[in-house]
Amino acid sequence: MNKKNAWTPDDEKEHFPSMMEWWCAEGFFKTIEDNKKWHFKTSFSEWLRFKGNPGSNYLLDHFDIENKKHYIYHINNEEEKLKISKDKLEVWFNNSKLEGLYPNYKLHLENPNDDINLDISLKSEVLPRWLAQDATNGLLPSGMGFYRYGFIPKNQINGTMKIKDKIFDVDGKGYYEHVYGHFTYEKSLSNLLNIKKIASTYFNLAGWWIHNHKIKIPKTIAFTSENNPSGYDWVWAVLDNGWSLFFGNIMFWVKEGPIFGSLTLTKDENTTIEFCNANVTYKKVIYIKEHDFYYPSEILVDAKSNDERLKLLFKMDYNNIIEHITKFTLKNLGIGYVLVEAPGSVEGYCSDGKEKINLKGICKMEPQRSISKHGHNSVKFDFYLPPKQFGCSIDLNSHFLKKNLKFNFGIKPKLRFSIRSKKINLGEIPDSNAKRFIYYAQ
Repeated sequence: MNKKNAWTPDDEKEHFPSMMEWWCAEGFFKTIEDNKKWHFKTSFSEWLRFKGNPGSNYLLDHFDIENKKHYIYHINNEEEKLKISKDKLEVWFNNSKLEGLYPNYKLHLENPNDDINLDISLKSEVLPRWLAQDATNGLLPSGMGFYRYGFIPKNQINGTMKIKDKIFDVDGKGYYEHVYGHFTYEKSLSNLLNIKKIASTYFNLAGWWIHNHKIKIPKTIAFTSENNPSGYDWVWAVLDNGWSLFFGNIMFWVKEGPIFGSLTLTKDENTTIEFCNANVTYKKVIYIKEHDFYYPSEILVDAKSNDERLKLLFKMDYNNIIEHITKFTLKNLGIGYVLVEAPGSVEGYCSDGKEKINLKGICKMEPQRSISKHGHNSVKFDFYLPPKQFGCSIDLNSHFLKKNLKFNFGIKPKLRFSIRSKKINLGEIPDSNAKRFIYYAQ
């Protein structure tokens, strides 16, 4: 439960010289005059390279959901950080601006290429939260770095959207986050300046994870090369009954099995439940033939916290997927990383052992993956446990070796052992038929 504001005014301001920091807002809204559905996302980001030179960027993506059209404005400044007030939260990139303090935020967002302006206010309806707040007060590891991840999962959106010479009133629900820390995607294992803080963060998270999980042999656990620690699974949702939720999973190669993040369910301003004991299953994945990797398009999460159980299926809208691809400047690290974004739906239930509440709503899904030059490789373990059986099967699927190997070993009900090998023809793997909009970030 969370009954007080976990953010101070200083938390909301800039934390220079962090290696990376951003403020992000997004949401679903309708234009009142024509009742059209839109999604928007904006971010103001800045960073410091290892050699000390700063940089910044600004992103605004307006998405016309009904006409399936993105209006993207993304601009970098490789020589200067953001213009930021020292006394309060005021962030500028050119003429675009974010300002405020919980619970009220204002944004003036410009896309000069498409002549689109968005002037909106976000009024928070629930309290701010740090991810893993109870375990580390929001500190999370990233390779040999760390960061602090804060979010507000439900905000009322009001304001106007100007498209060329037309102005529309807008109304909807939004999400807001602030993230900062000493980490980088390209050199995630090279930052040893804060080794004590990094070690304590991993230690505290491991203790929290062990406290919330019964240590036992799982029925199934699967690992995949795409789910390396440079990536994550991210979902934000607003449910029809007024609840909101946030799901953030740190990647440790696990594709099917226990999560290493949390699912936070916010029922109202005074009731927030953080589920650490959760398992994830990818019900559907999308294959990208060009770079030989997969990412999830349907994620099933089964979570428990004391008497509460939450089971939810998140589904991407297959007609509205955008892939932001950023290529690595250091070729030995791989090809780059891709941030996938798509609106979608969520449905499932919440139970406290006495009452079962069916849930349904809208969601935004954002899996991020590092693209390896070795392609897709995965292994799945299925364990057969007493009293009826005792054994395991291993399914190794390697695009790098172009081999699929299956091992089967058992002691009970009888001794058995087998190996099967099959050659993989990568040309025969069908590409995804989802409607994908690919955007190469500069």
